[in-house]
Amino acid sequence: MNIVNKVTVRHLKENKRRSLVTIIGVIISVAMITAVATLGVSFLDLLIREDIDRNGEWHVEYQAANTQQLQAIEQDANTEQLIVTKDGFADLENPTTDSKHYLYFRQFEAQGMEHFPLALTEGRLPENANEVVISETVNNNSEEAYEIGDSLTAGVGERMHSLEDRKLSEFDSLQFGEGDTINEEIVNVTEQTFDIVGIIEQPGWETSWLPVVSVIGLTDTTNAAADETFNGYVVASKVNTDLFDDAKAFAKEQGIPSVDFNSDLLRYYGATQNNNLRATLFSLAGIIMGIVVIGSVALIYNAFAISVSERARHLGMLASVGATKRQKRNSVFFEGAIIGAISIPLGILAGIGGIWLTFQFINAFLQDALNVEQQLEVVVTPMMLVVAIGVSALTILISTYMPAQKASKISAIDAIRQTQDIKLTGKAVKTSKWVRKLFGLEAEIGLKNLKRNRKRYLATVFSLVISIVLFLSVTYFTNNLKTSLKMTQSDLQYDIQLYGGELDEESFAQYENLPEVTEAGFIRQAQVEIMVAQDGLPDVLNEQVERGEILLEDDKLRYYASVYAMDQENFEQYTEQVGVDALSFGQETPRAIVIDEVVYQNGITGTINETKTIKAEAGETLELLGSSISETGQEIEPEVLANVEIAALTDQVPTGVSTAYPGGVDLVVPMDALDELGFIAEETSPVITLSTNDPMKTEAEILEMDEAGVSIMNVFQQRQQQEQLILLMSVFTYGFITLISLISVANIFNTISTSIQLRKREFAMLRSVGMTPKGFDKMIRYESLFYGVKALVYGLPISFASMLAMHFALGQTFSYGFAVPWGSVAFVIVVIFLIVGAAMLYSIAKIKNDNIIESLKQENA
Repeated sequence: MNIVNKVTVRHLKENKRRSLVTIIGVIISVAMITAVATLGVSFLDLLIREDIDRNGEWHVEYQAANTQQLQAIEQDANTEQLIVTKDGFADLENPTTDSKHYLYFRQFEAQGMEHFPLALTEGRLPENANEVVISETVNNNSEEAYEIGDSLTAGVGERMHSLEDRKLSEFDSLQFGEGDTINEEIVNVTEQTFDIVGIIEQPGWETSWLPVVSVIGLTDTTNAAADETFNGYVVASKVNTDLFDDAKAFAKEQGIPSVDFNSDLLRYYGATQNNNLRATLFSLAGIIMGIVVIGSVALIYNAFAISVSERARHLGMLASVGATKRQKRNSVFFEGAIIGAISIPLGILAGIGGIWLTFQFINAFLQDALNVEQQLEVVVTPMMLVVAIGVSALTILISTYMPAQKASKISAIDAIRQTQDIKLTGKAVKTSKWVRKLFGLEAEIGLKNLKRNRKRYLATVFSLVISIVLFLSVTYFTNNLKTSLKMTQSDLQYDIQLYGGELDEESFAQYENLPEVTEAGFIRQAQVEIMVAQDGLPDVLNEQVERGEILLEDDKLRYYASVYAMDQENFEQYTEQVGVDALSFGQETPRAIVIDEVVYQNGITGTINETKTIKAEAGETLELLGSSISETGQEIEPEVLANVEIAALTDQVPTGVSTAYPGGVDLVVPMDALDELGFIAEETSPVITLSTNDPMKTEAEILEMDEAGVSIMNVFQQRQQQEQLILLMSVFTYGFITLISLISVANIFNTISTSIQLRKREFAMLRSVGMTPKGFDKMIRYESLFYGVKALVYGLPISFASMLAMHFALGQTFSYGFAVPWGSVAFVIVVIFLIVGAAMLYSIAKIKNDNIIESLKQENA
């Protein structure tokens, strides 16, 4: 180690406080980068494990492939593992419900079962082709009570649509024709007998509204016939966006009829076929990483910039004893290297340790509140560590290089006297006369102090601005992320839906009184048409009219409209929610509530949009028309059914209502309005929705009632998965906000306390010339005010620009209006003054009782 570096090390040791504060600043910065990256990677890892636990681990499915094609799939360069299955269907003997018709046989090759969620409740998994396990739903939906050791004989074949000559899968609902006619059948039947060796929980692919219950067995391609086909599920060795095109091209080359993808799982890996979604993900990732990196750079640079004057004085002393410019620069680089060598490893450990500690608290919440079986695990990737180390090292280099370059160009005397930092010209420290008039002498002195050492002042303001931008940008990002997620989820606020059959008010009362039911709703739906003038069309339809994509009839567009008639109790609750009087309905003129704002997915671009369905005002009248198409398919003049007054327009959707797309509109009326509107109850579609304390038990009770023609949709499981995802996202987003907030507060305290420590001699001088403790406190309060105002003047516009950039990025996939989070803005305005004031007062309290003479003499802080 040369003499200059030895002097640098001694200087760091002598200036312990400054060195420690600089190290802490770098540690906080590195910890922020590491923590944010770890949080994001670990959250994606949880989503991946949750999806695999629910739907199995596979990426590509090649359907109806023969044995030669399976061999080609297995030998493909991007196939890490091939899972072969064979599907079949058989009639369910003696079903207890009309909603379940088939046994769905899913037969795996031996190793394939490891990649799909098969949870045993009794027995063991099959070990040969003559053994099967059954889903617990088999016994729940059949009069046959199967036990382990029993034999199961069934005619297994293919499920075909009897009119359209196409194969049906386990995900197809029952194909009905006129009345109760079922337009499907089992063909190519082979009689088979199996031994039942176990019972499993209901698999994730088996939902209550599909007509199948599952039987799991083994298959073997070794002795398969040449024309026998299987499904090949591939675990890819490389998962990226090219996977979609490569798999399709491979299937075409090998003559494989169709290919499918595990889209949800691939999306968590960052692979998607939706170009708009891909652009959104990359844009958002770039923006948020840019904000985090800029914040980290600011933290590190600020940690060095706040003590530039101290380093300049040290370099001036080196120059006075003959140090060259190169030696001075190398001295500063060496100081940065020492601080980086200490701070970067500690920062990485602090970031990972902080996330690990956070996950310990979150995991208990995930299991108790969200019923999520998987736990958050700390995932650290080499790339993440390389980025954290690289950004931190580069920032330290920049932060040390700039002051070293400047210090190397000034004379030794100026560096020792620090005349380059302290500006005493009248112009430099000039303040407005209004400052003294409005706030007093103490405020003027405080402002002059800030102007006197402008670098230190700007470094503190810069730190505050970065904190404001970080908090508001991340808050906007997380809030819009949740909004975008909710737009993709179906808004089903009930547990069970009943439809079809002879549902009426009498049967509604019967279902409503089931023991576990907490809320029930009865709706009758009717379809009508209305004609909407062009000035009443939303922008999305007017654009299509201008492009000639849709045609008007006498300057009007024919809308399809759904009329939803609600039972009286639920209708009164809905009118209260919307803000209209329920008693105003049922008068001479029929009235309806119009749902005029909906979310829909554009079928061409794939974007998810929020739009008005109609431009209208309360009090206007809509003319309801019958169908313009006759039963024979001929176009006819539609009958005028009724004129309906718009009682209110709302975006609130009542339970059981499915909102329209652009070109359609939904009207909500009370049940007794059906007669006024010219509808016959028997011509409407009845729907009953139930919310229960135990959806599975309630479903079983409804099945026991065995109402003819009534279909059951248990949406509890589907909604539970959606709610888990939204709540998981909430945990992630609020954790992200909390993390950024804590880092910002730590940064502000670190910056201000360091600044105050370096001004000990200045404060001692003010006290020595007679400034009272009361005046001193007043000066500090006004300095806090100046810091806060200056930070907000710069921070808020930059934050708004960042929000607009994020809104533009989200607009590639999700279309909704830009809204400033004024609540967060107000919060940050209040908090910035509180934090600055608290940091200033805390720092002053630590030096308040220092001896004036010793502080004036002090060289090192």
